[in-house]
Order: sequence, then C-alpha cells, then structure tokens
Amino acid sequence: MAAKVFAYLFVFVALFGVVVSDPDLLQDLCVANKASGIKVNGFPCKDEANVTEADFFFSGLANPGVINNSVGSVVTGANVEKIPGLNTLGVSLARIDYEPGGLNPPHTHPRATEIIFVLDGELDVGFITTANKLISKSIKKGDIFVFPKGLVHFQKNNGDKPASVIAGFNSQLPGTQSIAATLFASTPAVPNNVLTKAFQIGNKEVNKIKNKLAPKKS
Repeated sequence: MAAKVFAYLFVFVALFGVVVSDPDLLQDLCVANKASGIKVNGFPCKDEANVTEADFFFSGLANPGVINNSVGSVVTGANVEKIPGLNTLGVSLARIDYEPGGLNPPHTHPRATEIIFVLDGELDVGFITTANKLISKSIKKGDIFVFPKGLVHFQKNNGDKPASVIAGFNSQLPGTQSIAATLFASTPAVPNNVLTKAFQIGNKEVNKIKNKLAPKKS
C-alpha cells in the first residue's frame, strides 16, 4: 500500500513540475527568426548556419535616450526584438532615462519581475501589492530596487538633475501595460460608462483624460 501511495505521489509531483516549470533548453541557442511568419510562444529559430555575432549584440543602452514626451522619461529596450539571440533565454534589459521631475508612470510587466540599478541621480520608486499596500523608497546612484512580477509600479525623479537606471527582467519580452494609457487610450476605447463608474468621475473628465492620452497624429 505504501509503495502504491509513493508511486501516485511521484507521478503527481512529476506532472506538477511539468505544468509549473519552464522546460530546459533543448539546444545551445535559438536565435529569433522574426521574418518567418510562424506564430509560436516566442519566435521560431533561425537556421544556425545563418547565426552571427550581430544576433547577440546591441549598443543602444550606452547613451541616454532622447526624451520627447509629457511625462519626462524614456525607456530604451534591449529585449528579443533588439537582440534576436535572447530568444528562449528568458532575460532582457532596458535603460530608463528621466529628466528632472520626470515620471515613469504607473505600469505593470505581465511576464517579468524587474530589478533596477541606478546609474545616475535619485528616484522615488514604489509598487502596490494586491492587498493595496504601497512599498516605496527613495534610491540613489548605486542602489538597487526590485518590482515583483505583475504588480503596478512607478519611478519618479524628484531631483533637479537627470537620472537614469538599467533595468533587468527575467523574460526575453516582459511586456508593459501603462495603467493610464491602457484604460484611457485603448483601441477600441473602453466605454465611458465603465470609466465614470470605476473612477467616480463624469463624462467630461473622462473625455478630457482620453484627449490628453490619445496618440499624437503624425
């Protein structure tokens, strides 16, 4: 009887592990072939004969990004879209630059935890738990702060000098959902009666926010 229970337990644990764990890589590399047109979870692999060092290189984080928006920050990604060799490896980076007073608005990364290292300046950062508790701290050059996967978080430069961070993610493509833009600038639009009820404001206020957040027409 004990042997049978052990056998059932072993099978359960094995199946549970298959369900909750990412599989190990089955090859040394799988450089993303973004031109293939095949839809998979990630990208199909490029023929290894066509792989070069350029598939694993990116110099775009060396210099501050150009800030040209109303929130005063800019994110430069170094993910699988910029570095095809990251496909299946489960990591990526980004650089975030902030002008004085700049904000990286409240947002989430649905597929990754984020860890930031402050290159320059000082920031007020924080995230909100599902129990609606704010965890926040002021951080400076050389400091590290972590934002757990999926939780709403932000960074604000309250100083009088520019600031910048390097952010690391445990996903090749963490995804970003900005809370304000998601709710007020989606396509198709979220109905006004949903937003007025959720935020306890009127149609006039909803339309004003939508107009402010609407994508700029070129």
